Amino acid sequence: MTAPHTIAVLGLGRLGAAIATRLANHDWDVVGWTRSGRTTGAVETTGDPNDAVAKADLVLLALFDGRACQQVVDHVRDSLRTNTIVLNTSTIASVEAARLARQLGPSYIHAPVLGSVPAAAAGVLQILAAADREALERTRPVLEVLGTVRHVEDAATAAALKLVANNSLAGAVLALRDSLRQADALGLPRAQVLDALELGQLGGLVDRKRTFLADQPTRAATAAAEFTIGAPAKDMALLAASNTPLPSAADLAGTPVSPEADIAVAAAVPAVGDTVLEPLRDYIRGHATGDPTHFRDAFLPTAHIEGLRDGAFVSWRLDEYCALFNGRPAPDEPTRSRRIDAIDVHGTVATASMTLWHGPDTFTDIFLLVHVNGSWRIANKAYHRNA
Repeated sequence: MTAPHTIAVLGLGRLGAAIATRLANHDWDVVGWTRSGRTTGAVETTGDPNDAVAKADLVLLALFDGRACQQVVDHVRDSLRTNTIVLNTSTIASVEAARLARQLGPSYIHAPVLGSVPAAAAGVLQILAAADREALERTRPVLEVLGTVRHVEDAATAAALKLVANNSLAGAVLALRDSLRQADALGLPRAQVLDALELGQLGGLVDRKRTFLADQPTRAATAAAEFTIGAPAKDMALLAASNTPLPSAADLAGTPVSPEADIAVAAAVPAVGDTVLEPLRDYIRGHATGDPTHFRDAFLPTAHIEGLRDGAFVSWRLDEYCALFNGRPAPDEPTRSRRIDAIDVHGTVATASMTLWHGPDTFTDIFLLVHVNGSWRIANKAYHRNA
């Protein structure tokens, strides 16, 4: 069978528009359609996807999620010609990809892509293609204009691999965010920090996203997004089917900026405010001084402190916990240290973890905090002691 000549691109968002433009620039007849009604101007468009599909040898989907893919496929299915191939580049759940593959049979290629707008424009996308061999060979000339084809055994696997790859991107953005926050706390100039980070493992990300990371919020706010915060947040939610905790999803979804902002903006968001850290700092002062007053400032009066002590489970009320301290620092206090490891804020509640090195013992403390009467307090603490 011959390669496709006429291509319908359904979905002209950032990535879809870049794909359609590149294909048109390489002499394919491209007709586009978009759910939003916004058009790119670079390719011919139509107001009815059936018009585009009826004349196409290849229908390329570049839509936001699985629901959109299913709705569009249902809408245009009767307009598909006998030999028309449906090539889906959208990032969707494994079960959604498998369902489309069952519905469309050998004419369906699930081909999510790794890379954003610049990669599509340059033809260097990494394409995870799950397809019947004959269908894949027919579409290979098109796919190779867009990037490198990597054959995957089935649609569900291709979809899952794309989600896992996007999770690694979310993790890299959050690692970059931590590095920038540490640098800000040390008073380091942002430009100098970015220069140093470009030399390390995050160098490629820093180089590509420097516009959004530089200490110029106005410039970053007006720069065109290549991959928005909303997209990976949606993708990470799809991985919830694995029942594996994904803090990166919550962190990105909770970023206090527009979901339409570029993903790199999440790395430049300042650290959590001092108000939620204050009870944790009071807790540290209590250990450093041995003065239980600091614990009363840190905890709610109803708080409990729970864990294993000398092999037995204990659940102390706050008064019982404070009674353990005599108002004086421990004799070895100069050698002790404590570190706030993580804190996650969700509206009026927060969780935090801390590591304490006290002589031969290392403690891991887990806190539940609540915002009440205008301030943050620790509601409960559980701990693990590693002797």
